[in-house]
Amino acid sequence: MTRDVRVAGVGDNTVDRYQGGPVLVGGNALNVAVQLRLLGLPAAYSGVVGDDADGRTIARALRDRDVELSGLVTAAGPTAVTEIARTSEGERVFVREDFGVTADYRPSDAEIARLASLDWVHLGMVPDAPELVRRLRDVRPGVAISQDCAVSGGYAGLDVAFCSAGEDASAARAAAAAALAGGAALAVVTRGAAGALATDGADEWRCAALPIDVVDTTGAGDSFIAGFIAARLCGRDVPAALDAGARTAARTCGHIGGFPQ
Repeated sequence: MTRDVRVAGVGDNTVDRYQGGPVLVGGNALNVAVQLRLLGLPAAYSGVVGDDADGRTIARALRDRDVELSGLVTAAGPTAVTEIARTSEGERVFVREDFGVTADYRPSDAEIARLASLDWVHLGMVPDAPELVRRLRDVRPGVAISQDCAVSGGYAGLDVAFCSAGEDASAARAAAAAALAGGAALAVVTRGAAGALATDGADEWRCAALPIDVVDTTGAGDSFIAGFIAARLCGRDVPAALDAGARTAARTCGHIGGFPQ
């Protein structure tokens, strides 16, 4: 890794094709990496793109935003593509998803060693996420690891399990309880317009969602994750990190796509 990278997003990327609209770049792990860089942290992305024009588009978008790419590999096959529709309220609807080569992405031993040397690794959609967590811990037990548990399964060994639930408070508490019971140290549950909560089993913290005229909710959860991670890496406590996540998510809802393009 170069440029004193402290944090990486690992896993999925995609080309987002909006019905009647633009073609953009996205994906949970990629969005998190880009948002972390936009928040001022040296950030890396590790994942795979296909040997096609879409793959080159993704690589170019990451380079243009100064995301470190030593962990980006190219494989024979198609780059992931997502077809997206938006409701009149700006809510994202996935019409079609083709995961392409990302469905089989597994970091090499050398890449795992590089990732484990960082301060924080965030996992998006990756095959067999629990095994990747275990391997990162084997290399360096102290590396902080988070995961979007809406797209990858397993909680064991996670410092932060990011979950999502509807606005129903009982569903959010159940999601948090499942993450803690599964072995996560901290559960963070986003609840859309109802805000977010975090708990470590002993204490519970909440934050409200910021009022905003929603253009597109695509990537809002990813942006929340990036804001939360950035705040924690800067030494802020959990309530402050929740607020930072909410602010970052609100900004993303104000434009099309997971980050400005």
